[in-house]
Amino acid sequence: MKYTDEQLEELLADIESDLAERKESWKGDAPETGRQAVCAFANDLPDHQRPGVLFVGAKNDGTPSNLDITDELLRTLSDIRTDGNTLPPPSIVVEKRTPKGVEMAIVTVQPSDTPPVRYKGRIWIRTGPRRAIATAQEERILNEKRRYRDIPFGVQPLPSCTLPALSRILFEQEYLPNAFAPDVVAANERTYEQQLASCRMIAPVDDPTPTILGVLVLGISPRDWIPGAYVQFLRIEGTLLSDPIQDEAFIDGALGQVLRRIDEKVDSHNRSEIDIRSSHQEVRLTPYPRVALQQLIRNAIMHRTYENTNAPVRVYWFDDRIEIINPGGPFGVVTRENFGSPGITDYRNPNLADAMKVMGFVQRFGIGIQTARAEMKKNGNPGLEFQIEPMTVLATVRRRQ
Repeated sequence: MKYTDEQLEELLADIESDLAERKESWKGDAPETGRQAVCAFANDLPDHQRPGVLFVGAKNDGTPSNLDITDELLRTLSDIRTDGNTLPPPSIVVEKRTPKGVEMAIVTVQPSDTPPVRYKGRIWIRTGPRRAIATAQEERILNEKRRYRDIPFGVQPLPSCTLPALSRILFEQEYLPNAFAPDVVAANERTYEQQLASCRMIAPVDDPTPTILGVLVLGISPRDWIPGAYVQFLRIEGTLLSDPIQDEAFIDGALGQVLRRIDEKVDSHNRSEIDIRSSHQEVRLTPYPRVALQQLIRNAIMHRTYENTNAPVRVYWFDDRIEIINPGGPFGVVTRENFGSPGITDYRNPNLADAMKVMGFVQRFGIGIQTARAEMKKNGNPGLEFQIEPMTVLATVRRRQ
């Protein structure tokens, strides 16, 4: 839904509305409280099922502050979605509009299909002009809202799975402390099931069935439920798939275990070389930049499809190149033509992306491919290559000469 100028003017003038927030500028505490407002609009506790609007360039009474709306300001506001502080990433549109005939920056926030949404580990809500951290009861209401939506695949429950399939130790010792701010965890008003539901690891509390996300992130044996949830690693002695296999591994387990183990496997083969000729100092070089491989493999795990396929993510290491094969073609606004272009990103698995950010495996959304390209150039590798098909993406990283 996109508001007309007349509808924006009505929201702007209604100072009691819980669908509008106003900021004279984007300085001082405005970036912090503005992000809290975006989080609250995404949670839509009153269940308006309508977008909330953040006006930048308006005073508290709704009159314009005559702020200069620059491209830099619009880019800064767009970063709210990708800076990794609001999880899962909110669906927002940032634009320059002219309500009341005066330019303002308008951030339109769609209600989330998978609440609760957290900003810096806190669940913000809004009722009337009040913006506050959700109580345990309000959090339960947000959890209940998910059952009435056409929810994404990742947070759909696995009907035959039961709560003991999830590792409580992994959740309480690794995931929960990173998902919520310390003061929220310390309040300890929520049961184990309520905490799981808030993180989308199970369906609502009265039906504590693990979700696909819960099994991927916390599962004791995820492949029992999602057969393709692993990484196949091959080190091939040669340049052809038919050449002898030097090393192989089937890397499975909970998400964090998979990501750490594939890092270790890649590091074991990415041996440093010492250059003592091109400089008066000893320089250690690797055939492939570690960060680039991390970004590409994590991207493959994040963006792959887990529906209607039992295929794993494949990492095939040849003598002259590494091929990373993702079972899942372009998704959403990403097409064969714009794949890998700066600023073009979409999420097949937004809640899995959220979990990877919570666990520290993603620092910022939407920059993985650009980071990989920059690291490869710095290391002296040829350019990154992609082969885009409807159901797969093949990334090829060629060895530094």
